Amino acid sequence: MAEFLEQLGRLLEEASVKTDERMANHTTFRIGGPADYYVTPKNVGELSAVVQLCRQEQMPYYVVGNGSNLLVSDSGYRGVIIAMTDSLGSCQIDGTRVTAGAGIRLYRLAKKIEEASLTGFEFAAGIPGTLGGALVMNAGAYGSEMKNILTSADVLDRDRRILTLTAEELELGYRHSCIPEKGYLVLSGTFELSHGEPANIRETMEELSRRRREKQPLEYPSAGSTFKRPEGHFAGKLIEEAGLRGFSVGGAQVAEKHCGFVINRDHATASDVRNLCREVAKRVKEHSGVDLEMEVKILGDIE
Repeated sequence: MAEFLEQLGRLLEEASVKTDERMANHTTFRIGGPADYYVTPKNVGELSAVVQLCRQEQMPYYVVGNGSNLLVSDSGYRGVIIAMTDSLGSCQIDGTRVTAGAGIRLYRLAKKIEEASLTGFEFAAGIPGTLGGALVMNAGAYGSEMKNILTSADVLDRDRRILTLTAEELELGYRHSCIPEKGYLVLSGTFELSHGEPANIRETMEELSRRRREKQPLEYPSAGSTFKRPEGHFAGKLIEEAGLRGFSVGGAQVAEKHCGFVINRDHATASDVRNLCREVAKRVKEHSGVDLEMEVKILGDIE
């Protein structure tokens, strides 16, 4: 461990590496034990170097953004967490074309796009994540998704080459892309938007924000929509129909405000959330015959 830490230190500034860093501090669930190493690269060169070192030393690693779609084990993560932060969050706007770094928060990017009087990105303003994560998951809300506006993305491949791939080449589908399967790391995304009226753009963003506040349990830590939408159904409706509104395991609970959300109501552990999700999926299957698949990614071993 000491030798690996020394190698990391040679690649990065000392302040960029933490050891035994609690992941509860870096996930919107506010759940997760310590990661052996928590690294925040300052640029693409540092990111590439850290990835190379991990592969060379056969050290497991996982890339996170805002931790908004992630459930981390109570025992933490044995390896390196690579955090994509605002230092990898540039933004350039040229006419209707927007290019932004993977570390930029979606709400911040949406604000910059609004200030440029461009429309088409309003749907993403309330999604609590970074651009990199949004492209990996083809994030969407309120009838739109990333694939509708993305023209290309720069990714780092397994051989540390930077590739520029079209939206089609990324195979974007419902909460899916080929990015994890091919071992790519997102560096940036380029979007084609349209000129719009500033007042209309602002009004749309405010309306979507109001709808989120009214319908989503934003007052509690969560990872957003917990289950993927089954074809022809809505997960929240299936969960409600199975009589599970407010159902809890330990400190985890199916939100009373929106059954599609599992919340950390009272110092929930990762095991609480995982066991609740298993029971919800089991009861929904028994009630409706529909299989629920978790949208939230699980990191580490959870009993």
